[in-house]
This record gives sequence, structure tokens and C-alpha cells, in this order.
Amino acid sequence: MQAVKNITRTRAQESSAAIERLYITMRHLFNRGFYKPVGVSGESLRHALLSLRPEIYGSIAEDKAELNGLLYVIERLPVGIEQCRFINLTSNEGYSKSHFKAIVPPKRRRNCYRIDEEQMNVEITRGRSDIYDILTHLTFIFIEASKIKNRVMIDESGELTRDWMKLEEVIKRGEMLELEERETTISHLSNILGRTFSEIIDIYGAFASADEPDRFLHVIYWLGRLSIEEALGQGKRTITFSPILQERLGHHINGEIWANSIKLVLKQNNLLQRPIHIISANMHSVMNSIFAKAALKPKAKATNDFAVFEELSQAGNNNLRSKIEQYALQNGMISMPDTSGTNIDVQIFDTEKIDFSKTAFAGAKFTSDKPVIIVMDYAFGEQAYETIDELLKPYKEEGHKTLLDIQSVSIMGKAGILEGGKGDIMIPSAHINEGTGDNYPFENELTPEMFEGQGIPVYNGPMVTVLGTSLQNRDLLRFFNQSTWGVIGLEMEGSHYQKAIQSASKIRKSITPDVKVRYAYYASDNPLETGSTLASGGLGTTGVKPTYLITIRILEQIFNI
Repeated sequence: MQAVKNITRTRAQESSAAIERLYITMRHLFNRGFYKPVGVSGESLRHALLSLRPEIYGSIAEDKAELNGLLYVIERLPVGIEQCRFINLTSNEGYSKSHFKAIVPPKRRRNCYRIDEEQMNVEITRGRSDIYDILTHLTFIFIEASKIKNRVMIDESGELTRDWMKLEEVIKRGEMLELEERETTISHLSNILGRTFSEIIDIYGAFASADEPDRFLHVIYWLGRLSIEEALGQGKRTITFSPILQERLGHHINGEIWANSIKLVLKQNNLLQRPIHIISANMHSVMNSIFAKAALKPKAKATNDFAVFEELSQAGNNNLRSKIEQYALQNGMISMPDTSGTNIDVQIFDTEKIDFSKTAFAGAKFTSDKPVIIVMDYAFGEQAYETIDELLKPYKEEGHKTLLDIQSVSIMGKAGILEGGKGDIMIPSAHINEGTGDNYPFENELTPEMFEGQGIPVYNGPMVTVLGTSLQNRDLLRFFNQSTWGVIGLEMEGSHYQKAIQSASKIRKSITPDVKVRYAYYASDNPLETGSTLASGGLGTTGVKPTYLITIRILEQIFNI
């Protein structure tokens, strides 16, 4: 038994060292300004990722292609990036004012621009975590591209397999495939990828779009083609970082613009000196929790609230969602779509304009001025520190400072769980920074008892703030969970939020030292279970009840119910 424990711990230590190597290398490459994926530096990233073997990337270390991991990555990178030999990471440098059309990945909010046939520019406005995320995903697809090249290049002279030649014929014709030809091509593709015909069929449609039903074929072809051409000396792939990005990173430029725009709107609406509660959540749960009952009165009476929330979350119900939003805008809500580059939209709720007797919070009571609620969309990794740190600073105008009366900061998010399953709730007691052991214990105003009797398992304990969700494997996470750390889950923002709150309340004294904090997460995946990682698919309606249950508990505390 002891021997098994030692082996597991050693593997966890190796994984931790691999993550550290990845981040040190990424920082070095950023400072350098460029690197080539198959050069010495790129090789270092690939070796570290292969040594780590993250759970989300499945069979990355095997000869066969990793299909679920590829889908996960492609959904977070701009369409067409697999065709580009040059990838340039930039700051917000004015491309939105050009003729270039912004390309926004389906599962990541970042603006990207196809400059020409060979170059893709990716805007970085969300801090270092965004850079780490992109470089990790790019390293993964370079590994997969090398697998394709190794399977189709017969020798160094450039002779290619028949399967590759058949795929290339189909791609060059550029026609939409009929069923028979598609299945014939997939048969060739199964040899190229080392996957069965049925495995490819099962995932083929997930890559498709309305404009490109056979996109999977194009992704595989271009990944392989660029890798083959580079091996034959016909052009090297290169990743570059713009000088402006190097200059701006870490200086809170976008976060400061974002926070100042919020404070300006508060001032313009005479809300700047009212009690303020900040909630980090999505752009629907607070609004729907407060206004759905009034805006959809007949429907809300006919069924329970969670069923209404489930219906609202389903595709095709834009009319219902729009009805609630319009009602909210007429009853104290101010909508602030982001213009700062942070990609964090904001809603401001003036509770003085809300008739609580028509809401699900009819028992709301306030001892002094009615509060203002600022709801901010999810931050990404280290961006959480940048945005909250700036938001908690005093409002400055013509040399005059106005301190904000921040009463509470509440964080409602989704996270990986290590002890339960999808849709379960986690109530953290502390956040621990992965890789450093820096820890942030706090008095959480939310307790497990508040969620009892709802049919949802609730877990309480420390949570680890990871450097990237795509860099975790079972050995490392099992160590976090089973060691004396006793970690119940993993997420990317918690310690960054708490660092900013503690700094503002205890050191800078810009907010009250008695500020209340609330943290609660619902489980999006369990990376310790086979088939339950983020790459296995979304939550569907499983996440609706925990999302709204957490939101309601936060609002009940703000409204003193």
C-alpha cells in the first residue's frame, strides 16, 4: 500500500514540475517575442505537455489522434487558425476599426482577425491567463499535427500515403460531399488518425457548421499539410507576440477602463454613494431570479421557478428572455455591454426602482439606503484580479476621490469537482494557488446548510485556483484531494478575486474591512472520472438548478431575507 502511495505522489510531483516548466517557458517566450513550434523552445513546450498528459487531452501521448481534445481546442480557437502558418498575439491595437472582420471562437470570448491566407491575429485583453490558455491549446494542435505528418509521410523525400492523397483530392475539389463519398473519405481518414470509422463518425458532426458541414476533414487536412510542408523545408510555423502586447501586459489597462466606465455610470445615475454589492455571475441568473415572476406572471404561476429557469435556458426561447430583459430595463436595471476589451459585460440594478412585492423576494427589507447591485460577467483567470482590483479603487474625478461603499462581493461560478459529479455544489472555505501554496482563507457567508433539502449534493472545503484547467491530470488532482490540503474542486479565479478583496479592505483601506464575501460553485465536470472532463461535453440543463439556487441564496442575503 505504501509503495502505491509513493508511486502516485511521485507522478503528482512530476506533473507539478511539468506545469512549472510550461509556464516558465511560456513567460520566457513572451519576453523574447516569438518562437517556432518545432524549434527548441516549441519542443520544450511539447515535451512538457506530453510529460503532463492532461486529462482533458486524453490520448495526447499516444500515436492515435485525440478527437475529443481536438474538438475542445478547436471550439476555443478562431475558425481557420489551422490554415495559418503565422499566429500573432496582439493587444487591442485598433483592428476593430479596420476592414478585418472579427472572428470570435464559439467557446472563448476573444476577437481574432484573419490578416491574410497565412496569418491570424489573436487579441489578448484578458491578461496572462489568456496567453497561457492559447499557447497550451496551440501546443496541443501542433502535437496532433505531428502525429498526422508521421502517419502519412512515408519517407523524408516527401512521398505520402494513398490515404492522404485521397483526402487531398477531396479538399482541393472544394465540393460538399454526398454520403457515399463522405464515408469513403472517412475510411481513409481512419488510417490517417489511427481511429476507427465509428469513432470518427461519432464526432464528425460536432465540428460541422452551417457553412462547412465537412469542416472536420478541413481541420485534419490543414493541420497535417502545414506540418508536412515544414518537415520538407517549405516554410516554418511561427508564433509572435506584438511589442504593444509585451508593453501593456500586467498594467491593468483594460481593467481600469472597464472599472472607470462602471463608476461613471454610477455617478451619472446618482448611485455612486449608495451601498454596493458586487456579484460575479452570468448575465441572466440575477436578472431572471428578480424579474421572471413579474415579467412572466402567468407562466410563473403555472409551474415552479426552476422549471421556468430551465425553459429560459433552452435554445429557441429568445422571446421569453427578451421579455424579462425589457421588463428589467424598465424597473431599475442598467445594461452595460463591454466596450473596454475585457469582454466582461455588466448589469447594474437600482433596488430603489424595484417593486419587490411583485418579485420572488417580497420579504426584502433594508435598514438604510437601498443598495445597488453590480453584476459582472465571468472573468478569466488572472483577469479576475485586474478587474476587481480596479473596481474596488475610489472613483477619481478632478483630483477628488470618492470611496465606494462596497458591502459585499459574491462569486458564483462553475468549477471542476473532485468528490462528486456534474451539477453538484461546492462551498469553499479557502482558495489555494496551484504551484505556490499561497492560500487565502476567508469567512464565507454562504454555508452548506443553506443548500440542504434541494436534492443537490453539497461539498465544503478548500478549492485550488489552477493556472489552467487544460493543464490538470488525475495524479495531480488526486494529490490535491487526498493530501492534507483536502481540496474539493478546482477553478481559475477564486484566489485572484480574494487577493484583490483583501488588498482593498486590509491594506489600501479603500473599502470597509468588514466587507462580506460569498463564494459558491456548481460542478461542470469531474476530471477524476473517465468521460466526465470538460472535453466530454457541456452540462445541458443539469447546471440550471444549482446556478439559480446559488444566485437566489446570494440575493436573499443581500435583501436580508
